[in-house]
Amino acid sequence: MEWEVYALRYGDQQRVRGMNFIAAGDPHDAPMPLDFYVWLLRSGARTIVVDTGFRVVGTPERGRRILRPVEVALAGMGCDPAAVADVVITHLHYDHAGNLDLFPNATFHLQEREMGFATGRHMCVGCLRHAFDVEDVVRMVRALYAGRVQFHSGDGQVAPGVSVHHVGGHTDGLQMVRVDTARGPLVLASDASHFYANMEGGLPFPIVFNLGEMAAGWALARRLAGQDDRVVPGHDPLVRALYPAVEGSGGETVALHLPPLAP
Repeated sequence: MEWEVYALRYGDQQRVRGMNFIAAGDPHDAPMPLDFYVWLLRSGARTIVVDTGFRVVGTPERGRRILRPVEVALAGMGCDPAAVADVVITHLHYDHAGNLDLFPNATFHLQEREMGFATGRHMCVGCLRHAFDVEDVVRMVRALYAGRVQFHSGDGQVAPGVSVHHVGGHTDGLQMVRVDTARGPLVLASDASHFYANMEGGLPFPIVFNLGEMAAGWALARRLAGQDDRVVPGHDPLVRALYPAVEGSGGETVALHLPPLAP
């Protein structure tokens, strides 16, 4: 089963290069902004959403900017969140697991280790819990008690041609998504690699739980995709430059199942 895959940018943050790698900062550092995406998978009449973005509440305090609400981005693709049956949550950080209430009829696909991580002893450590929002985590717990969470342990199938794969590193339960497309298997790396430069240069992003797992995750992404140009990082503005824009989106939504515009 082949899928169309779209990256929908909904926000951004202005940063410099030294903020995006574990390395000493450069006082003359160049700008290197961060984009925020959700992803839409479509095959025939079936739609799957990957991640749900961050909520408006708390956005200015975290230095992020909403360019368009997630529901508006999805509506531009003809997607009604209330009609979505499956949502993959790559991990529970606030910018990936907010807005759960937009999907009242969805089953959320999550690594079991991520739920344990977000509700367990590691959240006693301030730097590890900083990127979580307790309200998002509580909403996921409520979804669990409502019978709307499908846990995966390692590798798992969401639908024919769509699978999840535990990678860890950034968080203990981070998962990537592998999708069969017309151009071959595509890997949504999420925060296993925020930027192409993290994976290509072996330069980890500073928010990390297990550095060894993060490095191993780059190799896993390459194996799952079969070739590097089918690995899509989670926050890189270059994604919008490399892939064809969806007509009418103003360049904010791009088609990842189509060949890149540049090598």
